[in-house]
Amino acid sequence: MQERNSNSTQFFVNVEKIPGAKKMDPILIADKISRSFGGLTAVDVEHLEVQRGAITALIGPNGAGKTTFFNLLTGYDKPNQGEWSFNGKKLNDIPPFRVARLGMVRTFQLTKALYRLTVIQNMALAAKDQKGESLLRSFFPFTWRKQEAQIRLRSEEILKKFKLIDKQNDFAAALSGGQRKLLELARALMVEPELIMLDEPMAGVNPALKQSLLEHIKDLRTQGKTVLFVEHDMDMVMEISDWVVVMAQGKIIAEGPPQSIINNQDVITAYLGAHHDTELDENSESMASKNMKGGVN
Repeated sequence: MQERNSNSTQFFVNVEKIPGAKKMDPILIADKISRSFGGLTAVDVEHLEVQRGAITALIGPNGAGKTTFFNLLTGYDKPNQGEWSFNGKKLNDIPPFRVARLGMVRTFQLTKALYRLTVIQNMALAAKDQKGESLLRSFFPFTWRKQEAQIRLRSEEILKKFKLIDKQNDFAAALSGGQRKLLELARALMVEPELIMLDEPMAGVNPALKQSLLEHIKDLRTQGKTVLFVEHDMDMVMEISDWVVVMAQGKIIAEGPPQSIINNQDVITAYLGAHHDTELDENSESMASKNMKGGVN
């Protein structure tokens, strides 16, 4: 396992290992957020703070409410109650595109790259504050043609970094699953975000590209960006996370550094309960730990 960024781990030296722990400098704060579908409560988060400049993993058994929680935070769904803020600005009722413009972007389990556009077109489309989008400015081409060239240059720089520059004129539909994941992350960077939320970034990625994607995510931290990601691959969680948040049945049941989480009895019980209907004993605890490390969905 590679050594973590020492600056990011210092953020958590005095942070309590409890659900809803207060952070030194939170970029995202959520309070009393709940979402129900009929009689089922999918999300019931009392309090969560995400530390600025660190990589935080959000894990839990399948059906724990992780993706629903992501949808609520980014404006793709509305909670029954609760409020949350990004950089001190409340995000209630703010649509996803405005959330992204504020500097908080997300990717999806199923990549949303526009398949009928080329890779470079996908990148350009994601750029923020495009002057050509304004009706008034569209009558004055000189105001946006210069920006168009700048967007092209930035797109190419990012594609080079992600080793997709040779694919820039290929249609997104022609990319492999792993390459689409890279493109989705590359597109997110066109918004120049402060917080990047990744929903199962390793899903469908072959081993050859997995390490490359890991390095890109760690590089985001080096750049001072904040990462919050949902993932079932516990090897990835253990390798790159500074802090781990665990959800089960819609609630946050544990927080802490990766090593403390994998040995947390509440977490082991939650993973076990999601797959087995038996009492805990030495063998079942071992089975739950293997489920966590193996990436149970």
